[in-house]
Amino acid sequence: MRCIQDILQRYSLRNQIPLVYQVFDVRANNEIPSTDFDIYISSGGPGSPLESEGSVWENNYFNLIEKLENINRNPNRVDKKHVFFICHSFQLICRKYQLGKISKRKSTSFGIFPIPRTADGQFEELFNGLGDPFFAVDSRDWQVIEPNEEKFEAIGAKLLALEKDRPHVNLERCLMAIRFTDYFFGTQFHPEADPVGMKEHLLTEEKKNQIIEVHGAEKYWEMLQFLDDPEKLERTQNQIIPAFLDQAIHALQEA
Repeated sequence: MRCIQDILQRYSLRNQIPLVYQVFDVRANNEIPSTDFDIYISSGGPGSPLESEGSVWENNYFNLIEKLENINRNPNRVDKKHVFFICHSFQLICRKYQLGKISKRKSTSFGIFPIPRTADGQFEELFNGLGDPFFAVDSRDWQVIEPNEEKFEAIGAKLLALEKDRPHVNLERCLMAIRFTDYFFGTQFHPEADPVGMKEHLLTEEKKNQIIEVHGAEKYWEMLQFLDDPEKLERTQNQIIPAFLDQAIHALQEA
């Protein structure tokens, strides 16, 4: 949450745009925003994206999403609603649209990893200026796998990035980024994560031991080096969400 708010504040200062935002605790306090906002950022977890099915807060959350969808489908509404879904929210919206299978990982994924683009991902404007692969923070116990091509086609969604290929592991590759519609975009990874906050996490004994156990000591020290490389995590943080804000604000200004 701190990283998201930092991005908003920097964006507002850099572009001289008076962004006004409000934080809603949807899951713990069942706080649901109205449809009066222009842009929505739906944050990550923690927790299972399956256990909440049918809960009051999730029903209210999806009710909001459906209201925003209806506004975006209405040809008489020029004030389209732009939403960015991150990690846990990404899994929820994939479940809502039935775009893939939601499953628990065999082990926790935590660290800085390469994110390879798909063919459609080569043309995604939010990825402009990023490499292929680019690097981002991945932090999850759950995943979306086995993309349902019929459901993707039905809503016009595009799969933009996948988990890195692991030839030595006989496991499905997780879906890492999807453009759901012209106005809805989501990532399984955390594009908001910054090097400073990530270093604090990596240096804790719990995370250090967790990464070394799963990926090895060499990979752990490589991740720490990534934090000092401006072409890695910093580049991703400075590109994806700011580019999403650019798209949304320019669309609103044109309307």
